[in-house]
Amino acid sequence: MYKHLYKRFLEANPTQLHFASHSHHYWPDVTREAQLQYWDDSATHVDNKWGYLFGTKVPLAQKLISENLNLSKPSQIIFAPNTHEFVFRLMSSLDWTNKISILTTDSEFYSFDRQVNRLAELAQFEVVKVPVAPFDTFHERFETELKSREWNMVFLSHVFFNSALVADFHRLVKSAPADSIFVVDGYHGFMAVPTDLSSVEDRLFYLAGSYKYAQGGEGACFLHVPSSVRHRPFYTGWFAELSHLSSVGNQVPYPADGMQYSGSTMDFTPVYRLIATLELFKKENLTVGKIHAWVQQNQKYFLDELAKKNHPLINRESLIAADLNHHGHFLTFDLPSTEATQSLVNEMKSKGLHTDSRGTRLRFGFGLYQDKTQIQKAVELLAGC
Repeated sequence: MYKHLYKRFLEANPTQLHFASHSHHYWPDVTREAQLQYWDDSATHVDNKWGYLFGTKVPLAQKLISENLNLSKPSQIIFAPNTHEFVFRLMSSLDWTNKISILTTDSEFYSFDRQVNRLAELAQFEVVKVPVAPFDTFHERFETELKSREWNMVFLSHVFFNSALVADFHRLVKSAPADSIFVVDGYHGFMAVPTDLSSVEDRLFYLAGSYKYAQGGEGACFLHVPSSVRHRPFYTGWFAELSHLSSVGNQVPYPADGMQYSGSTMDFTPVYRLIATLELFKKENLTVGKIHAWVQQNQKYFLDELAKKNHPLINRESLIAADLNHHGHFLTFDLPSTEATQSLVNEMKSKGLHTDSRGTRLRFGFGLYQDKTQIQKAVELLAGC
């Protein structure tokens, strides 16, 4: 139904079955024109480019993102090339002269997990990770930790990258200490799982980007900053001083809106691609709810077809899922060993079926460019592995 939106990627890979959209989603054709438009705008505006970008394109991107997350203050959204930049800027807003305690999970993406592991080597940092498994008790266990003491930062994913299980952050934020920085990593949820931030937008930071289901490729990540926040992160850049560039002196002013968390010079080509994709979805009336329903339908069809094959490793018993009606856009199968998982990934790849893995967990990602015919072919190839 939606293949016509992805002709260029599909024509570039005519013999491949791409089931790794959770890793690198195909881009719709409109993103190519958007990439060229950035070049043309740069040529047109030259030295005035920054004024044009922050006066026209950034507000448009903020508006489109806000519409999909039901946020009332688009200006509280800022952009960076990657989420790690936001992660460290958030950490740099804490008081490093005192003891810092961070509550998180054992299933966060590397942008956060690697950084927090490194900081945990310093004496003033204490990091507590709540295991996501078993998931049926996760929320209760996380709430217990939230209420047990004061936390400077709370960080967890909306959709966990190594399972596609979905956390109820609306529930969890209610138990968080009022003065803690509460951060939700929405990368695997944004434009995949319907998300309404209206009831919590004054309480939590939300970060995501376009590399996965927003389908604009790498380089366009964003952070929503609660409007009541007045922070002075020490990892800061000149974008946060755009309105004061003509001033002279040693003072370090910070804006009162989301720009207080801004960084420095970045390539805005990815933001153009993100805008093009979100505008395309509006034109096609492709809401997140409709996208989610399409993927759910295909996931269930995949599992039904797979059940007919009785594969010894990829089956319902190895599937990690609590509720397929409230699940991310990839299916995760837990296999006996990392070696067995990687061997299967490599064998499928040699046959033109692309997936990926994290440790013992094999992930099958679903996107708008797949249909039942491709799913049938994928299952047949998998059955022979």
